[in-house]
Amino acid sequence: MRFFRSQSAIEYLVTYGWAILAVVIVLAALYSLNIFNPGSVLPSQCILPAGLSCTSVSIASNGLAQINLLQATLTPINLTAYGCNLNSTVAHMQIPLNPPTNQIRMQIGGNYSFTVQCYGGNSAYSAVPGTPFQGYLSINYTESTSGFPHVVIGRLTGKLS
Repeated sequence: MRFFRSQSAIEYLVTYGWAILAVVIVLAALYSLNIFNPGSVLPSQCILPAGLSCTSVSIASNGLAQINLLQATLTPINLTAYGCNLNSTVAHMQIPLNPPTNQIRMQIGGNYSFTVQCYGGNSAYSAVPGTPFQGYLSINYTESTSGFPHVVIGRLTGKLS
């Protein structure tokens, strides 16, 4: 009778040993695929207040962000400046080069693609490709009908390419 209890205990340990080994192999495979690195699943996105959105975003390792801005406000707007910073400021704003007014007129539903340099403090941002990026996109515009100025600041995230 004692023999059967020992055999049962050994079978129990062996069965659970194989199960634990399978779990360890699966975890090792997931680790080797870089699944546990949050930067590997960080999507490139731009989150702006209502009325403006980004249809595409890519951020290079030298800090240049390429953005396609979609305008969905209630009136046409004139884009007057844009900037990208690691903190939520309106420093280092760039004026679009569009003589003679240096503004971009955007109709309702229109879009505009531009490249903007992101800054970390007083210097241009740069990092190793693959590094996660989290910053802010600032956009200045005026409403075409009223001339009322607006400043909007949104989040810009992505993995540097």
